[in-house]
Parts: sequence; structure tokens; C-alpha cells
Amino acid sequence: MTTHEDAWSGTIVKKSRALLDGSNLYRRLKIRLDDGTQRDVKVGRDMWRQLEVGDRLVKRQGEDPRRG
Repeated sequence: MTTHEDAWSGTIVKKSRALLDGSNLYRRLKIRLDDGTQRDVKVGRDMWRQLEVGDRLVKRQGEDPRRG
């Protein structure tokens, strides 16, 4: 998973959501970073609804991910 201090950019390759603890719905994106590695990112409901596979995300250090 990503931390608030990480910085990266990449493309969404998969969207998923699950009730991992039985009561809270977690929304995750699998991101293919520019260096070819992949990372799972947890996002809120509003962002998850706005994004689609193939969209580009940018995360700057100390900020939340956003469409880039």
C-alpha cells in the first residue's frame, strides 16, 4: 500500500472493492507505475467512482492521489 509521504505516477490497471472486515467497504486501485512496477492504492468512494481503468494518477509527496 501507499503512504502519505510517497510520490509516484502511473496508470490504473484494475478497480476493486471488498468487505474485508465484514462491515467496511474498501475501494482499491491497482496502479502500474511509470517504472513498470505495480502498487495497490486505497481511495475514497468519490474518487473511486470518478476513475476508470486506463486513467492516469499522480501522487505528490504529502498529498492525496489525483487524476493526472
